[in-house]
Amino acid sequence: MTTRSVVTFSLAFAVAALAGCGKTTPERAEATFEPVQARVAPVERLSRQDPIEVYGLVQPGRQSFLSGRVVGPVVKVAVDAGQRVRKGQELITIQPQAIEGQVAQAQGALAQAEAALAMAEKNFRRFESLHAKKAASDVELDIARMHFEQAQGAVEQARGAVKAAQTVAQDAVIRAPFDARVVDTLVEVGDLAAPGRPLVRVESLTGSQLWVNVRETDIPRVQLGDRLPLSFDSRPDLGTVQGVVDEILPAADPATHTFTVKLGLEALTVPSGISGRAWLPGEVSETLVIDAAAVHRRGGLELVVVRDDQGQARTRAVTTGATIEGQRVEILSGLGEGMQVVLGIPGPLADGTPVEVQP
Repeated sequence: MTTRSVVTFSLAFAVAALAGCGKTTPERAEATFEPVQARVAPVERLSRQDPIEVYGLVQPGRQSFLSGRVVGPVVKVAVDAGQRVRKGQELITIQPQAIEGQVAQAQGALAQAEAALAMAEKNFRRFESLHAKKAASDVELDIARMHFEQAQGAVEQARGAVKAAQTVAQDAVIRAPFDARVVDTLVEVGDLAAPGRPLVRVESLTGSQLWVNVRETDIPRVQLGDRLPLSFDSRPDLGTVQGVVDEILPAADPATHTFTVKLGLEALTVPSGISGRAWLPGEVSETLVIDAAAVHRRGGLELVVVRDDQGQARTRAVTTGATIEGQRVEILSGLGEGMQVVLGIPGPLADGTPVEVQP
């Protein structure tokens, strides 16, 4: 055999060998997964009313800055800040010596006027008797009557002066105008009290209100008598309580374009001045929700495993929204209504894993 024939035969054998290898390529094996038992729950459509949050401060039902109408040094401060007092209870006492002198002076003037009245009346009666006997002229009787009537007027004037002096004396003691709590005492013993100077500040024990500011676009949502949920930032122990709309001011604040709404706190006792918030009924909206336990967070992604029509697991990336009632979460994208989400698994499953539904 020549050299050329040997080369030709070798090439032909190699081509045949390669062709034979192509015919024996093995087929790809399909992956198989062990079935997983789990609970499933549907994706539900929920209609809800999103509340509108408003803020405000607690105001007392009644508040007074008490002052006296006399001038004098303070000789007694009978209460402390925070103390509860009853109506008419003594709070502040102003030195009464000068006032007592005014009362005594008025009473002395009254005694003199009464003595002069007794003398004028006796003289008038005498002239009446003489006039009846034709022993006194008409002019003399008229003069006696005038003196008697002047004496009566002087007595009435003196009695008024006594009452005025006694009223001033009463003003030397500052008393609670209603059942209240002392917010602050504004003077100390030795300070000079004067008309118009506040001496003590008190506020009522009941009737507190939360004054909230409501935007003009939201004010139609509020009506007198409505009961609204509210809470206080500094009193989380109270939780969410109910407030009643007692008053809606008819004019808006031109600077903030808000209306003041006063919410009665009924029997609830909280300090005035603390902040609070209330929730107005908002617009009704529809959203998709699932059990919060169905959401798995991996590497910044939110994943949910769904069970398809063939009973197999399919992992989907979703976008969640607000948590609702602490157990369900809003789904903004990634799922559709009626889909079955898988619950009770530690994490996402491989796509195609059979999911057997637990009862």
